[in-house]
Amino acid sequence: MWVKICGMTTPAAVAAALDAQVDAIGFVFADSVRRVSAVRAVQLAAPARGRVRCVAVTRQAAQQEIDAMLAEFAPDVLQAEWRDLARLRLPRELTVLTVVRAGSATPSSLPARVLFEGALSGAGLPCDWTQAQRFAQQTELVLAGGLRADNVAEAIRLVRPFGVDVSSGVEAAPGIKSPQEILRFVRAAREEQRS
Repeated sequence: MWVKICGMTTPAAVAAALDAQVDAIGFVFADSVRRVSAVRAVQLAAPARGRVRCVAVTRQAAQQEIDAMLAEFAPDVLQAEWRDLARLRLPRELTVLTVVRAGSATPSSLPARVLFEGALSGAGLPCDWTQAQRFAQQTELVLAGGLRADNVAEAIRLVRPFGVDVSSGVEAAPGIKSPQEILRFVRAAREEQRS
């Protein structure tokens, strides 16, 4: 089970994610209480480089913003809305995680891997797991939206995703991750995968 913890804002959150042996951590460059500058993202990501995938999370960013962020932060993965990706010019070698939202229009053909999210990122609201289940039969689906340690096992059983992504579901306060909740979430996800 591929696990991503999104919305890193503190060194403690990064350390907790690394201790829990996640596969990826996300840094938000879109409008959010979790938003960080490229300079801050570089600092936070330093201990994670080469250990987990560092993901730059964007939404409706201008080409100039993307270019500057790529140059300064150099993410392993760019996470962006599928409609945004259609207009952006990106380096060919850059790995992209395409965001598709529940209840919205979807691309005519799904990419090899998709992050399936609710209408609002970071709102703590579960997305449509039935729609997610259909997509998970067509692509490597990373399920996001409203996941927590106490519902991730159920979500995995129903959707059968490639991976899961959590942000607000492991927070002690908006934008501040709880190391204990990160560990609980990762354990719950991986235990369900093994069962």
